[in-house]
Amino acid sequence: MKILTALFTASIIAMTTSIAHARDLGPDEALRLRDAGTIVSFEKLNATALAKHPGAKISETELEEEYGKYIYQVELRDPQGIEWSLELDAVSGQVLKNHQDT
Repeated sequence: MKILTALFTASIIAMTTSIAHARDLGPDEALRLRDAGTIVSFEKLNATALAKHPGAKISETELEEEYGKYIYQVELRDPQGIEWSLELDAVSGQVLKNHQDT
């Protein structure tokens, strides 16, 4: 019984820890980070994403803090109707992920 209790407790801690490592940032906090120069402007981040898929349109953006890093997520739809998901480092503007949604 003690082993089951320990395993259950460990799994709860692991789930709580993983949830705590990613959080969506609201518009006020995102603007504060941009205005403070902590993150790249949203215009530059969007331009970087659009440069990867010329002619695409942005359908959704989101700023998250994951494991202490600011990640800007962009959803795009290209002229052929293909949807793309990109993740950019919001501090440097570097593209971290660029994949087609399936």
